[in-house]
Amino acid sequence: MPSAHPMTALDALTHLLNFVLPALLLGGLAAGLAKLVWFRALKSVPLRRLAGWASAAATAALVGGLLLTGRDGAMLTYGAMVLACAAALGWAGWGRH
Repeated sequence: MPSAHPMTALDALTHLLNFVLPALLLGGLAAGLAKLVWFRALKSVPLRRLAGWASAAATAALVGGLLLTGRDGAMLTYGAMVLACAAALGWAGWGRH
């Protein structure tokens, strides 16, 4: 039986990036689509602001889902990511500036 090798720093970084990547992609894509759909209403709001808030909210939902379910990839977590992302876009785009 082959022996397991210890996780290196590069392995840990790869795992972390693979965990967070769906939230970052969702936040960036949702922000870009929001700017396209509501281009007049969001003209004065920088894309970086929208994407940052949306990605942060989706990441928080992802971490919360991991803590609640004890595993990554639960459909409940992905649904929470979408709702958190939408709420963050609403707040960052039409809420406080």
